[in-house]
Amino acid sequence: MTPLLRSALLRLPIPVALGALLLAGCTSATPPTPAPTSTDGYYSQRISWTSCGSGLQCGKLRVPLDYGKPAGDSLELALVRERARNTGQRVGSLIVNPGGPGESGVAMVKDGTEQFDGPLHDRFDIVGFDPRGTGDSSPVRCLTDQQRDAQDQQDDPADPQARKAVRAQRDKSYAAACEAGSGKLLPYVGTRNTARDMDLLRQALGDARLNYLGVSYGTYLGALYAEEFPTRTGRLVLDGAVDPAADKLDSSVQQQIGFEKSLERFATDCVTKHPDDCPLGSDPAKAGENAAAFLDGLRDKPLPTGDHDGRKLTSGLGWTGALLFLYGDQDTAWRELRSALSSAIRQGSGDRLLAAADAYNGRDKNGHYTASDDAQTAIGCADAASPTPSAARVQQVLGELKQQAPLLNRDTTAEDVQGAGCADWPFQTTEQPHTVRAEGSAPILVIGTTGDPATPYQSAVNLAKGFANATLLTRQGEGHAAFGSGNSCVDSALDGYLVSGTVPAANTSCAQE
Repeated sequence: MTPLLRSALLRLPIPVALGALLLAGCTSATPPTPAPTSTDGYYSQRISWTSCGSGLQCGKLRVPLDYGKPAGDSLELALVRERARNTGQRVGSLIVNPGGPGESGVAMVKDGTEQFDGPLHDRFDIVGFDPRGTGDSSPVRCLTDQQRDAQDQQDDPADPQARKAVRAQRDKSYAAACEAGSGKLLPYVGTRNTARDMDLLRQALGDARLNYLGVSYGTYLGALYAEEFPTRTGRLVLDGAVDPAADKLDSSVQQQIGFEKSLERFATDCVTKHPDDCPLGSDPAKAGENAAAFLDGLRDKPLPTGDHDGRKLTSGLGWTGALLFLYGDQDTAWRELRSALSSAIRQGSGDRLLAAADAYNGRDKNGHYTASDDAQTAIGCADAASPTPSAARVQQVLGELKQQAPLLNRDTTAEDVQGAGCADWPFQTTEQPHTVRAEGSAPILVIGTTGDPATPYQSAVNLAKGFANATLLTRQGEGHAAFGSGNSCVDSALDGYLVSGTVPAANTSCAQE
């Protein structure tokens, strides 16, 4: 697998269970509610909450499909809320987003309630929502489960020209399938519209200012909210930051370098500290290369698995499964990766890595996929244009990849860098990468992790520096993002900021725990 051509790597892997299409006026099974004739009507709505088990409340928020035409079609966004446990000291609502783009905020709250235990649960209503185009909020649909299985089982050809031709045809077919399945929705799923939706949600919750926790891509959503509504910002935490000023190609290159470094650190740790459990040899200098050679070799010799659909572990699925573990911490996730690689290399079983790839890809045991992959492509193409790079740019990028991420790009050629991106997409966005200043905002807290492979630390530095009023908090350590990592220093700083509004001192760095 060439990660440059797999945009999904930004996703924070959180298990999700998604549902039905709710595009009012298009395919909804019930008559659509008449849309307000201006956004004022949307701002006057109140949410009707109903119990949905485990102490949670579920609801819907209606938003315009096109903010330029609020009297036209509308969407319903799926919501979930867990009420503050100490109502006498309630601060307000805390809206959360887990990343992606394409992941479910509803699932983040339903499946991760323990992550909010303590002051956050005591003082805030924790609110998750599925952004437009995802989950139960009019999900983008392009491929069937069977089509996605077939695509994931087929590694690209080794020959560069043949690979380029296959990918070009796949891009065109995929774009056509998305247009056929969700064409009316595609121009309106961009993050700027989701930021506007989030302001409607803030108002419907009764909060004068937005309190928000965004992880991974969720930092981009939070940044655009601050840009659109700076005077309505409350306490914004942006963790595992995306740099809004970086173009897609730069972001992909930096992400690959991040994963390369994580893979090398894992491999060195594997052979030096866990020699009995490590299947990567005994030489730290060659351990990473051994891992990459094995995963690349699955293209010619895929491993058998016990999958009831007869799927094998291909190179693409093997790389996806391995990289998923690098999202995690040095203790638990790296131990699991050692075990998965050992099972594959020493025992010839692809089960562990296939299970990890399925978890990343949103595939359940019944072979059903969530809409997260389709949503991520649609939102990504709505968020930024992806022009075909010049010949000089291609060579510059290729040189960077070969020098700084050689293990992940052993077979990468110029043809791979020339990928079409969103060139075949049904519409072309006008959004461009840019520095977000958010003049007039309340203080914003940006958190970066030094060993983060998916959103490298420098992205957090750049995001914080770009804001007119932001502080950077650094976590030393491995894994993607700091929230939920169990780092007591980070937890203390985050709780102090969200609950009391106390911004950490400049240059605060939390040691690895």
